[in-house]
Amino acid sequence: MVQELTLEQKAMAKRIMIPLDYPNAEQASLLINNLEGIPCYMKVGMQLFYAAGPDFIKDLKRRGYSVFVDLKMHDIPNTVKGGAESLTQLGADMFNVHASGGSAMMAAARTGAAAAVSNNPSLSMPLIIAVTQLTSTSQEVMNSEIGISGNVTDTVVRYAKLAAEAGLDGVVASPQESAAIAAACGPAFCTVTPGIRPAGSSMDDQSRVMTPGQAIRQGSHYLVIGRPITGAEDPRQAALNIIEEMTQA
Repeated sequence: MVQELTLEQKAMAKRIMIPLDYPNAEQASLLINNLEGIPCYMKVGMQLFYAAGPDFIKDLKRRGYSVFVDLKMHDIPNTVKGGAESLTQLGADMFNVHASGGSAMMAAARTGAAAAVSNNPSLSMPLIIAVTQLTSTSQEVMNSEIGISGNVTDTVVRYAKLAAEAGLDGVVASPQESAAIAAACGPAFCTVTPGIRPAGSSMDDQSRVMTPGQAIRQGSHYLVIGRPITGAEDPRQAALNIIEEMTQA
């Protein structure tokens, strides 16, 4: 018997983003079918998008899911503008760019999305967010390999301010930076936070992590939760457990 979610639980489920990190649509569909009735966001990244293509996004939309297309665009402004227009035409509810591409590039993404909506009034303007620092990036890597001085939080907040000034809706950042971003950019500025690990689970390749409950209390708007759900013996129950933890928080 399928567990019926309360309204509060459904609201929390809509704040969970499930990464469909699979090599083909068939494998992704197995997880989607297992999670039937849980109204979470579906996140389509490079592996699946490059394998299954735009039609998979359309199929998710037909099934009623909100879709985050996670391709992290980073190119000259005109190229990103075209990419943003195409993703908006697909019906993406959210997509992202790299903040390190600069303010002109980020503004071009918004221009491209707005052009798609202007040409097709049935479309909705997607949320456009900027990647600040990947949650796999440690302080040492940022300083010694990427070549950015200072601490991670300061860099993330600087990129968040730049994204807000460019007209974007929010950023991808570690949950450890959510409160600082809200203080700098306002509580309505969206934070999408990977690096979510329930208590007792493996950190895998993440460096800056929090539990779902902690992330909610820090003000994260959306939680990207992959392997604790997709790698669980019972993904559906794992998702329900996380929803309950978020509801309690």
